[in-house]
Amino acid sequence: MAIDAATVKKVASLAKLRMEQDRLGPLAEELSGILAWIEQLKEVDTEGVEPMTSAVAAALPRRADVVTDGGDPERVLSNAPKRDKSFFVVPKVVE
Repeated sequence: MAIDAATVKKVASLAKLRMEQDRLGPLAEELSGILAWIEQLKEVDTEGVEPMTSAVAAALPRRADVVTDGGDPERVLSNAPKRDKSFFVVPKVVE
């Protein structure tokens, strides 16, 4: 897919970007190159390849899922600017 200077100008206008006329041509070529590279990636056979979230296999450390009594609420709330029983009081943020 080739992008021309008119398309770059239109997209820049939609994005509220000011583009100098002499930059439209080189930018159109650069964007066309990027899209050509993406088209090239579409040709790669990925059948049977597992999706991955990282290039390195790593497991996240996990802690035991243990029910606790919640610690010491008096100690937790000792720095609260305002509290009501064992709860933090915060200003209303939604009307």
